[in-house]
Amino acid sequence: MKNGQCPKCGSKEVYSGANIPLKSGPFSSNAIPLGLTSMAALDNYVCTACGLVESYIAESSKLEEVARRWDKVDPGAEGKK
Repeated sequence: MKNGQCPKCGSKEVYSGANIPLKSGPFSSNAIPLGLTSMAALDNYVCTACGLVESYIAESSKLEEVARRWDKVDPGAEGKK
């Protein structure tokens, strides 16, 4: 959706929250936790035609922290229990 077109419905009614201030402010409402004291601010993109939302980590340096702290998803594990 970063290109301005929705991958779900094809609409070009896509809006970005990338420039919203205080994304990871005191309540971290637009951030994800990476640890006890670390948060990663998110840039959100919304299609107003179908409601699809995509979120991207705003700071590329936080991607390394995600890789260190979060569990990697095994693509072959879905459905196996």
